[in-house]
Amino acid sequence: MEVLIQLALLALGFFLLVKGADWFVEGAGRVAEKFGIPQLVIGLTIVAIGTSLPEAAVSVSAALKGSAEITIGNIVGSNILNVLLILGVTSVIAPVAVQRSTVKYELPFVIAVSALLMAVGYTDNVVGRIDGVILWLLLFLYLAYLLVMAKKGENAQEESEAAEKPMPVWKMLLLIVVGGCLIVLGSDVAVDAATALARIFGMSERLIGLTIVAFGTSLPELVTSATAAVKGKADIAVGNIVGSNIFNILFVVGTSALITPVAYAENFFTDSIVCIATVVLLWLLVAKNKRLGRAGGACLLAGYAAYFVYLMR
Repeated sequence: MEVLIQLALLALGFFLLVKGADWFVEGAGRVAEKFGIPQLVIGLTIVAIGTSLPEAAVSVSAALKGSAEITIGNIVGSNILNVLLILGVTSVIAPVAVQRSTVKYELPFVIAVSALLMAVGYTDNVVGRIDGVILWLLLFLYLAYLLVMAKKGENAQEESEAAEKPMPVWKMLLLIVVGGCLIVLGSDVAVDAATALARIFGMSERLIGLTIVAFGTSLPELVTSATAAVKGKADIAVGNIVGSNIFNILFVVGTSALITPVAYAENFFTDSIVCIATVVLLWLLVAKNKRLGRAGGACLLAGYAAYFVYLMR
């Protein structure tokens, strides 16, 4: 009976995520078109922050409860999942265009902050408050970069879809807010149910963090990216993943570490190496043509399958 209840809650969480993500992307896309903001910037900020809220909630809660393996496993696992599984699925649905700035600046930045997290954690097996301050300083640097990007795009004219009727600003903002709330609520319900199911079947906390919790908190990225790809908003799909990975490390881990030092177990070193390698692989796939095609997506999915087999060995 307990298993059936948790399965029902899991299905409810997924439903809330799908509906919330659909509204969130719609609202964010309309805001981009209304105010002439490049869709890439919307993906890197509003959508990225909104879809990173589940990671933030779960990681801070886990850190306060002393479940360090769920805190770090959630972030490392989510970032691996974001690139290999989510971008893999998205680009198989529809080939995804990648902005020049993403290849030149944002992907190298993701690699750098991922390596920094591994370095500060592996050095003394803890991500402390000083480390949290460093991560937050880098977050402010990243936000400053986004402001520069937004200013450069001020004079750029976005092509609006002729088939879409004009939408009032209040409705756009309502879609973003309500969609974001449904995303967080849906993730919370889905993760709690999935974690309960995992514990019923005797999985370890590290494995729960890297798989079930990581998948649950990455569901918003999966749904929003796939939805954006289907709607032809490719910049949001790629920017969402890149932005989410950056916010996961700088904002989520940084905030968790400022609240309470977060233990970094030695067995996460291999997972951190995989996390860095996935972004390097993505960078290599898109560097030449600024495009992630179906073959590249299949390559990413194969990479996640291999990593999943490694975890289950």
